[in-house]
Amino acid sequence: MLKPSLQLKLGQQLTMTPQLQQAIRLLQLPTIELQAHIRELLESNVMLEQDEDTESATYEDLPATETAPEAAAPPEESSVEVVDESWAEQPVGAAENPWSSGDDDRQQEFADSSGQSLRDHLLWQLELARLEARELAIGRAVIDAINDDGYLSEPLDVIGASLKPELDPPLEEVERVLAIVQTFDPAGIGARSLSECLLLQLDQLIPSTPGLAAARSIARQYLPLLAEHELTTLRRELKTSDSDLETAVALVRSCNPRPGSQISGSSAEYVVPDVFVRRTPRGWSVEINAATLPRVRLNQSYASLVGRSASHATMRAQLQEARWLLKSLEIRNDTLTKVARSIVERQTDFLDRGEEYMRPMILRDIADAISMHESTVSRVTSGKYMHTPRGVFELRYFFSSQVEGSDGSGTSSTAIRAKIRKLIREEDPCAPFSDSRIAEILSAEGILVARRTVAKYRETMGVAPSNERRRANGK
Repeated sequence: MLKPSLQLKLGQQLTMTPQLQQAIRLLQLPTIELQAHIRELLESNVMLEQDEDTESATYEDLPATETAPEAAAPPEESSVEVVDESWAEQPVGAAENPWSSGDDDRQQEFADSSGQSLRDHLLWQLELARLEARELAIGRAVIDAINDDGYLSEPLDVIGASLKPELDPPLEEVERVLAIVQTFDPAGIGARSLSECLLLQLDQLIPSTPGLAAARSIARQYLPLLAEHELTTLRRELKTSDSDLETAVALVRSCNPRPGSQISGSSAEYVVPDVFVRRTPRGWSVEINAATLPRVRLNQSYASLVGRSASHATMRAQLQEARWLLKSLEIRNDTLTKVARSIVERQTDFLDRGEEYMRPMILRDIADAISMHESTVSRVTSGKYMHTPRGVFELRYFFSSQVEGSDGSGTSSTAIRAKIRKLIREEDPCAPFSDSRIAEILSAEGILVARRTVAKYRETMGVAPSNERRRANGK
């Protein structure tokens, strides 16, 4: 028979405090999600208020640049200046404030505010076609069967059967209504195949267009030959000259194989950089984008009213939550600044000279440089973007694996891809480089890569193999 008893055991357990959990969560949030989270807190926590101060920015050099003599720094590395100010003291005007009306006006200049989908666009044209009620019902069923690319995704008999029992249209009637829908904008809509889609678009051209007859023949019968770049066979089948074939191929390629993609109800999405990197007379400067920083501060009026009585327990909890939030945001900003500064210090050759000079770098390199854990670096580089003179890149773009060279040095996989792209761009179109030949050229430069590695990098860049590149040039 079991008897109840008490036992005392000692043990260790790692527990994350609510403050640490909040700091980690804010650290990995992208800018848009962070702004949405701050908006929610502004509405629910009376201890927080929007900060609209516009103080002047301060510029601070890196500590290493201030204290270390010039002789101690490697001569090939550029100095990195940091625009490093507290997140709560960033100058933000009305147009830069992510919650002000100025920013909303700026977004409306670029975003498509119509919000009209392809189905809405087609239904609007159907209502203007002056059809009978029966034909309108069939037309709506046909439009419902058109996918986002603009193709008819259901057979005509299935579309007719979907109208039962109210309507039982014959197949000929459904096909007649489909022909009406195929005259709608955009051209090529409602096609049942790629060939029909191209023919519908070619029918929009005037009959006297040069090469139109040959282009229709290609769209009707010879699309596989065109896809395989068999231009010689195509010319023989069409019994035409080189110039006429070139004109006909140009007409076919001018058609849109996905006409439905021209009408989209979703607005364009833009990448907002979290960090700006600029060249200055003193080297490279790193600056946190002030427009992405949350403009929030502690409401001192409410905070001063909180007392120690039990009736103020809710207010004290909100005050503590507000202080944790401000501290977490400050930690997020400081960590992002440190990581961005360390990345720029290691990738100055890339910023100066391009992708071929990207240095191999892993999370541990940055983690050791800023004395943080790799998981922290992984969180802060996820979904964050850096604006450089060479474009906007996600922070993760600067991390790449290393390929050992013949001299013991390492080359970044990003640099190898850039070298392969350059070799293919500069090759003789009549005799393109094979993967084996590219591997030999790179090996001569001290980059030991296998043929299959070159093939893998080439495929990830979307570059065709040498035999297809040769056929694309008509050889």
